Amino acid sequence: MKFEHVLVVGAGQMGAGIAQVLAASGRRVSLHDPFPGAVERGLAAIEKSLARLDADVEGTLALIEPADRVVASELMIEAITEDAEAKEELFRLADGVLPGEAILASNTSSIPITSLAAVTGRPDRVIGMHFFNPVPVLKLVEVIRAVQTSDETAEAIVGLARELGKEPAEANDFPGFVSNRILMPFINEAAYALMEGVAEPEAIDTIARLGFAHPLGPLALADLIGLDTCVAIMDVLQRGLGNPKYAPCPLLRQYVQAGRLGRKSGRGFYRY
Repeated sequence: MKFEHVLVVGAGQMGAGIAQVLAASGRRVSLHDPFPGAVERGLAAIEKSLARLDADVEGTLALIEPADRVVASELMIEAITEDAEAKEELFRLADGVLPGEAILASNTSSIPITSLAAVTGRPDRVIGMHFFNPVPVLKLVEVIRAVQTSDETAEAIVGLARELGKEPAEANDFPGFVSNRILMPFINEAAYALMEGVAEPEAIDTIARLGFAHPLGPLALADLIGLDTCVAIMDVLQRGLGNPKYAPCPLLRQYVQAGRLGRKSGRGFYRY
């Protein structure tokens, strides 16, 4: 499949980035978000990102059209909030709108793809397509096969990822997949180190950056992801795997309760 027209649902940081890379590849993109002003903010973020990358701003933006509803396309990529019920509701809706041969993909970082596939009439054409932030820069796409996902669907999405200049890595549908099953305990342990007074945030992140050759320390990365998203992913891991070691650090929960969500709120482990 060529996927000449793609619907992206969710115009936040991830959805806008996904729309950008699709349009930069010459594909027509419909960008939908039910929250007032979200699409406009997403388009503004895309314009700034393209300018930073010295890319074709006008040509790329011309391929992205705002959509006030879920519209028919060859592929939907969902990038809404990390909430299972909201995603399932969207997949039911999209299943009734998109043509029968279309593929429904989720950018979820933890919610089971099998459960999303189960609420549709095309479970073999549902798959996880997990991009990484910032989408226009990072090469990895984690491709997650539900129990029901067909080989044809997986091959089509792997092919699309490569056409977008990404490196696809396939994983099976277990809580957190591969990326967040490894990453979230790392972030969580860094939060415990801070809570227990082992070191200050700058020292924790410096040790990770210089000692482990990571581009960002775990606390700065959590701020980039969003502390609320980190907690949501850890809750999915704990419920899905039944192991208390995945429970979010109390400090993470406290920061989320206080509205310290990271970059998007202006403050998390750091001020922005």
